[in-house]
Amino acid sequence: MSEIRSNESILIGILDLKGLKVADIGSGAGEMVRYMTRQGARVTGLECGDLQLEKARSFPAEGDEVYLQGVGQDQPFDDNSFDVVTFFNSLHHVPLEHMAGAMDEALRVVKPGGTVYVGEPIAAGRGFELNAPIDDETSVRTSAYDAIQNAAAHGLKQVREIFYDTVYHYENFAAFKDRTIRIDPERRAPFEAIEDDLRSAFERLGIADEDGIRFDQPMRVNVLQKAQGEREHR
Repeated sequence: MSEIRSNESILIGILDLKGLKVADIGSGAGEMVRYMTRQGARVTGLECGDLQLEKARSFPAEGDEVYLQGVGQDQPFDDNSFDVVTFFNSLHHVPLEHMAGAMDEALRVVKPGGTVYVGEPIAAGRGFELNAPIDDETSVRTSAYDAIQNAAAHGLKQVREIFYDTVYHYENFAAFKDRTIRIDPERRAPFEAIEDDLRSAFERLGIADEDGIRFDQPMRVNVLQKAQGEREHR
């Protein structure tokens, strides 16, 4: 494994967030919304899942961050209204037929000269191996990358592509189950059908450290920019 980097360190190595207006699409439980707010950004998280929104709103506010319910392919924002649009581990969760639409919406709502930042997990690593029996995302992650490349050919210029390894932690198996189902409640039945096997895999693949049970995850970040002269995308 190469040097471990956090998603946050990659982000701030690329963008100075202070004073920027950011839309985080598929904001989940709000981890990155809160982080970007602490860095001085004005952040709106857009999330479709009731359980994820409930979890995000349960944390004390870091500043003036807000959470809205909505989907990436129909963003409730005005044209040219954000300096940055981010997708953190979320584009591959957009239904396949709407991935291109989500990227079109990012192009629409980001300001001319603004940045669209897409962080996506690669279908590899111990974390992927753990989750694959519940939901093997190999195909949808490939489709998400195709949507990024197509967006780069239709209005968004790719300025950087970065690969790195990160890790994430669970306190225990119960926390893994909770997060898995919170992300997608439809996973409850398949999870519980093989729960004993998943518990064994969790114990086999996870590595205990001071922060809990660790799983590695290879990542890719694509940084795209909207042309200065482009006011609107149709």
